[in-house]
Amino acid sequence: MSEDNQRPVGPRRARHARSAPQVQSQRASTPAGPPSGDDDVHPLENWGLPMVAMIVGAFMALLDSSIVNVAIPTMEHVFGVNTAQVEWVVTIYLLALGVVVPASGWLGDRMGFKRLYLWSLGIFIIGSALSGLSLSLPMLIGARVLQAVGGGMIMPTTMSMVFRLIPRERLGIASGIFGMSMLLAPAIGPTVGGYLVQYVNWRWIFTVNIPIGIFGLVLATAVLPEFGSQDAGPFDVWGFVSSGLGLFALLLALSEGSTWGWHSEGVAWLFFISGVSLLLFVWVELKVARPLLDLRALRYGSFTASLIFTVGMNVALFAGAFFIPVFLQLVRDKGALQTGLILMPGALATGMMMALAGRMYDRIGPKLPVILGTLILAFGTYLFHSMTLQTSDGMIVLWMAVRGVGMGLAMMPATTAGMSVIPPQMIGRASALSNILMRVAGSFGIAVLTVALDGGIANQSAAIAARMTVGSPAAMALGAVAHASPTMLQSELYNAYQYVQGLAFVRSLDNIFVALAIIGVISIVPAAFLRKHLTAGEHRAAGPAIE
Repeated sequence: MSEDNQRPVGPRRARHARSAPQVQSQRASTPAGPPSGDDDVHPLENWGLPMVAMIVGAFMALLDSSIVNVAIPTMEHVFGVNTAQVEWVVTIYLLALGVVVPASGWLGDRMGFKRLYLWSLGIFIIGSALSGLSLSLPMLIGARVLQAVGGGMIMPTTMSMVFRLIPRERLGIASGIFGMSMLLAPAIGPTVGGYLVQYVNWRWIFTVNIPIGIFGLVLATAVLPEFGSQDAGPFDVWGFVSSGLGLFALLLALSEGSTWGWHSEGVAWLFFISGVSLLLFVWVELKVARPLLDLRALRYGSFTASLIFTVGMNVALFAGAFFIPVFLQLVRDKGALQTGLILMPGALATGMMMALAGRMYDRIGPKLPVILGTLILAFGTYLFHSMTLQTSDGMIVLWMAVRGVGMGLAMMPATTAGMSVIPPQMIGRASALSNILMRVAGSFGIAVLTVALDGGIANQSAAIAARMTVGSPAAMALGAVAHASPTMLQSELYNAYQYVQGLAFVRSLDNIFVALAIIGVISIVPAAFLRKHLTAGEHRAAGPAIE
């Protein structure tokens, strides 16, 4: 399918949308492939309230992926379990997402995207209520699976609706507003979670979703237009099984590799099962007439470039967002609420810059904001390579704000440029593919860089210890303590060990941020291939498709 098949959205069609509230998709002309031809989709001129309705669900789903982490110590105490057991509350959510997201495109085509969104939000609310009422860890883990079934389908569904409801000439600013939920929610999750755990009750990290979710359901029912179903074809069972098994095994290996050991038999088997399953999945999807995840979307050069770019950005984003809280809490001994407040300005900077990036996208296209934002993000990331044990909180806030400015400029224009060249009838499945790659990229980046961090800590600790000779000032100070008060020696040795570990951690982390900055700079390469979406007065071809 060529990108030339897309129909520019002009004022005439936008006016027609007011008299035709139902959004319908043209059925495929033949059952032998993905839907083809023009899609009778009518973007809305008054899209403000529908956007709010979609943001409510997307924000809650993403907030819940980060808000739970700060409550792990409390849940250990409440349920009388160890850390490894209670971490399944977080892990199972991620694994369930990997299984259900691939089916979201097919379900959206089959049910209509509004109906799927309402069902997904309802399931998420029920899962949240059961999580808050859980009396045991197994019950909580089961409720989290239900949460993930709803939450996993919310994001690709809302993305699909955004790109079908918003006029093409307003996609930039609309995507910027929507993107705030994607990046702000994970950023403020630790702050909100820390406050609820510390001052209210840990169960509120789940039950707070209930009133907000009900509001979102009512609003979405009232203001979202109806999406007609289209010929989704038979359900791709083999594609679902192979993708679900492959992603489940891959995400489990990435999540538990550091705990089980990367060279352990269990992790090796998980990687093997994942590799075989995903290869089978690709073979199946290229053979079946109506694939679950339409890999044919990769024919669109701007979409493929967007995916490659966002994979690199997600590695830089999630790895940075993961390691800074670890440093603040483990090395600097900050609480969850304090850590969240330090990270908050960076999140706010991201949100503010997304609105500007949206306007820039609508006026000049994606390349300038994406490349400029990527360079700023890489520079802000590189600043962290000079972090020490004595670096002030204010300096960390400033560096995070620089990163936030870059991320806000770069991320959403790149995603918008990729999705906007996809024909409307393929958006649901392309959105699911994009969401899966972003989640896997984040998990993969954190896992690989954690291994590098652990190795760096070991090497740095050995190097520091090698310099502590008998005549070194540190050794002489410990000898003086032992001579003056032998009972204080154990305490001083512990303090010395903690200092060495903290110093090794921050020096290793400095090297990690250099690597992340390099990844950011390399990400400029695919950004050069991004193209602006079609508008009413522009040439129909968004760029040649790769046949």
